[in-house]
Amino acid sequence: MKIISSSFRDPSGFLFHESDKLYRQINLIYKKHYDYLMKSGLYKVLADQKLLIKHEETAAQPKNENAYKIIRPEIIPFISYPYEWCFSELKDAALLTLKIQKIALEHDMSLKDASAYNIQFLDGKPIFIDTLSFEKYEEGRPWIAYKQFCQHFLAPLVLMKYSYIGLNQLLKIYLDGVPLDLASKLLPWHTRFKFGVLTHIHLHAKAQKYYADKPVKINKKMSRRSFFALIDNLESFIKQLSWKPSGTEWADYYDKTIYYEKGLAAKKLIINRFLNKIAPKTVWDMGANTGFFSRIASKMGVYTIAFDIDPSAVEKNYLECKEKNETRMLPLLLDITNPSPDIGWENNERRSLINRGPADCAMALALIHHLAISNNTPFEKIARFFSRICHYLIIEFVPKNDPNVKRLLATRRDIFTDYTEKKFEYEFKRFFGIIEKKKIKNTERVVYLMKKI
Repeated sequence: MKIISSSFRDPSGFLFHESDKLYRQINLIYKKHYDYLMKSGLYKVLADQKLLIKHEETAAQPKNENAYKIIRPEIIPFISYPYEWCFSELKDAALLTLKIQKIALEHDMSLKDASAYNIQFLDGKPIFIDTLSFEKYEEGRPWIAYKQFCQHFLAPLVLMKYSYIGLNQLLKIYLDGVPLDLASKLLPWHTRFKFGVLTHIHLHAKAQKYYADKPVKINKKMSRRSFFALIDNLESFIKQLSWKPSGTEWADYYDKTIYYEKGLAAKKLIINRFLNKIAPKTVWDMGANTGFFSRIASKMGVYTIAFDIDPSAVEKNYLECKEKNETRMLPLLLDITNPSPDIGWENNERRSLINRGPADCAMALALIHHLAISNNTPFEKIARFFSRICHYLIIEFVPKNDPNVKRLLATRRDIFTDYTEKKFEYEFKRFFGIIEKKKIKNTERVVYLMKKI
């Protein structure tokens, strides 16, 4: 048995792997709430609407004397984190949390926590994964998860909209959500004239500060009607939040690409043939932009993660996935030069990108020159990195005479004497065998299919 490192905080139970299967132990302390969740009809309603992860009860042996039941939840193909989500992914996760809370109240239950880590993406949509977050509703009791909801969802959303889109990265520093006093300080003054931000962030932060060193007895009751009103208020405020993806370097890349139409078509055919040749089950497209080439894999039914550093590109990709109801692709934010690390307790609570792999296949198209020239990363280190995240690699070499490389070198001295196709092949052959390489028509670029040695 291997306990999942991120589930140690919950006294109600924990997740574990055994014989390559995922299980969740439900502890006796949660018996009353779990039984009510199942008997009230809430679980069925949420599971049928694909809002809550499905599970089946098993006859597996309890792992300690605290056990009540062992269940086996449906598997999420790839675990992502809030600091890897674009604006609309975080917004949709927030709205899902509120929707579940409203349905729970209708069944006399409530969420005892509102962590963004309770949400994952399955079949292109957010889904709640923590079966043990529900508790029997006590009449008159305020929503105990309100502060956490504001820190995990509302604060980063308004910071991304009104301050800077990259401030969702604060969630990588503050694992229990962005402190409201910090959010209040970072938000521009004019947000105090927006009722939702004023009440849920600025005044909320002020109240927290005032009562921080004072003993507080919570005597005030919140009626069920007021509870619904709070959720409705949060929901309507978040629904009207929006962010338009524009003004970044790569969001319109394919509209301004230097490829001729025939070159793009030729490259697409090469990628399609290589993918058919290796038949991967999972693909990580590193530097996917808006997912133009990622969709070659996802349309084959391959589960595809489309990583990109540009918030606008990821936002556009996710919105397209929603519009077209694409279920086999997940766009995520990632800086490949500084990928998500192992963080949290003992550096083991939220896993690094590398430790969530390897993928069957990684794609690195029109990326090598950015890593080698813009980021001064030697081919050897690039090859080593890719060898840690995939079994097969589809990678494009972009030579120095390519217009995009010339543009990179236009404002700096060319110190990259080793940036040659020969050197590229030499270093990558230390980690991969080259199965095939194919030049793209109308360009000097070459696409390689490699297999890890």
